[in-house]
Amino acid sequence: MTVVVGFSSDRHGRAALGHAAAEAGLRRQRLVVVNASRGDAYVDTHFAAESDVAALHAELDRLGVEHEVVRPVGGGDVAEQVIGVVREHRAELLVIGVRHRSAVGKLLLGSTAQRLLLDCPCPVLAVKADEHDRDV
Repeated sequence: MTVVVGFSSDRHGRAALGHAAAEAGLRRQRLVVVNASRGDAYVDTHFAAESDVAALHAELDRLGVEHEVVRPVGGGDVAEQVIGVVREHRAELLVIGVRHRSAVGKLLLGSTAQRLLLDCPCPVLAVKADEHDRDV
């Protein structure tokens, strides 16, 4: 079995990654890191740069966590892409980072986290970033 984490290159994604690595270690399971993009913009600030992915591999190697990084692009809805990875790997747990959004923001853009919480076939651990962490 595996633990899957939805990862973005910000404090929310790093908080989720930290908790997911800890869960994978406790459960003695493999960690699958999903960094998805809808692919509908020239710049997607949530899609990790190659240097971020290299740092992610180095950190997980240092922690001794068996892992894989999956980076689907252009598959449409990010929530559907993450759930697809959860199903493909028969994950036991999904870990996601959550952030505060205004009601209007949720209405206009939807809520990926809400869709993951409601539609994921396995338990979901929602992680809130420490308020002192900075977005990069």
